[in-house]
Amino acid sequence: MNETDDHTRHDARARVDALIAVDRPAQARATARTALDTGGPDAGLLLALARAHMAEDDDDHDDAAERVFREGLEAFPDDTGLLAGYAELCARTDPLDRPGRHARGPALLARLRERAPNAPELSRTEAAKGSVSLTSKNPVSVRRVQSYDTARAFTEAPTPQAAAARAALAAAAAPHDRRLAVLAETTAALAAPGRTWARLLLRRGLEYRFAVGVVVAALVVVRVTVLPTIPYGVATGVGLLLGLPFLGLRRALRAARERAAERIVAATVEDVPGDDGAGPAELPPVPRVTRREYAFAGAGLALLLIVGGTAYASSLAYPRYEIVAHDTFRGLQGFDLRAEFDPFGSVPDGDKDGSTARVYVAGDAAPDAAAEYLVAVTTGDFHEMRESSVDDGSGLLPDTAGIGTVHDSWRAGPGPYGGWMRCLRYTETATGTLRAMCLWADKGSLGMALFTAADKNREAVEDTARSIGTEFLRPAEN
Repeated sequence: MNETDDHTRHDARARVDALIAVDRPAQARATARTALDTGGPDAGLLLALARAHMAEDDDDHDDAAERVFREGLEAFPDDTGLLAGYAELCARTDPLDRPGRHARGPALLARLRERAPNAPELSRTEAAKGSVSLTSKNPVSVRRVQSYDTARAFTEAPTPQAAAARAALAAAAAPHDRRLAVLAETTAALAAPGRTWARLLLRRGLEYRFAVGVVVAALVVVRVTVLPTIPYGVATGVGLLLGLPFLGLRRALRAARERAAERIVAATVEDVPGDDGAGPAELPPVPRVTRREYAFAGAGLALLLIVGGTAYASSLAYPRYEIVAHDTFRGLQGFDLRAEFDPFGSVPDGDKDGSTARVYVAGDAAPDAAAEYLVAVTTGDFHEMRESSVDDGSGLLPDTAGIGTVHDSWRAGPGPYGGWMRCLRYTETATGTLRAMCLWADKGSLGMALFTAADKNREAVEDTARSIGTEFLRPAEN
């Protein structure tokens, strides 16, 4: 084999690698196969062809890559590149999907250790099972490799500008290496003035995300324990606002990847000389999960359990009441109405046995006389109750359109034991009596009181409703 053939094969391998780097695996395979058909078997071209199949990240192409590796190792049984590539393919194979291929990995690694114990391919292959695949089309994996390399570069360099300069030199030495090109473009972009915050997010993104989670969790805990009137949207909005800086960082990373692809295409078209295949030292494998990530994942899970436990405890912490159903009330005779009228009978989570609905009239009143009071109360677990439920009824009351002519309606202060209350004044259609009605609710009770209100202003109506509520409801002792 003469020097011209070697140069031709080297150019073909470089072009195949470049095509793989710019996501053109089909062209890469065609180029490699043409070179093999023209010049005959070559270990480097066979390795390039196999990697072009692996770049598809597809089961059928992985099968084709294995056939190429076997073909290559039959012709070049001691080639470290082919051994390492085949062992890496086996290591990344799902043992449930292709158990035979996965099982061949240890034997290939043993052969590689025997023939090249100090080869860089060996360490890369041994780490393949627990590292991110560089041929994966998964955008999450692509971003992970980019973020890992860039954060490592900034951490190891004395200044951001020094990191960018080192990455530029490494990419220039290997113009067809996609990972180095992405690193060079990313460090150059983030080393620019005004990108301190972006570099901090890249290197300390886990800490920042955890801090955001703590803030959102604290808001949720406050919401479910102390300030139930605050909507959950506040916590969601704060979380989204604090997450906005990551959008800018993601745009910068995506733009760097696009520039790197253009750079590799230009290097391929120009056929840049000097890429002799050696280049700089290879970048280390990118672990799928680091210890820091495990630690923060555990802390995040603990935070989630705290928030969930707090919310669950809050749901169990609603106030308990006992109902006092008076047979007589303020000198008036009471009659049970639940058989004919039970306004809270269909309320979800209510205690059907812990409720009452009574009307009170004078003992000597005429049969058609207007009742002085109508009182209905129920107890239960109403921890999801909101002020809006009282304001609009939300199924708490039957249709009251026919009760009479409403003159005034307002949002009152709290009910007998807190919560919310709404009152209205109206003229009863059947008797022409001026009445008032107040509906209150808290986390453990619902109540409604109707009574005559000929000379009562708003404050007096509210006070009357609260006094009625405290006489029919008592906080439970246990």
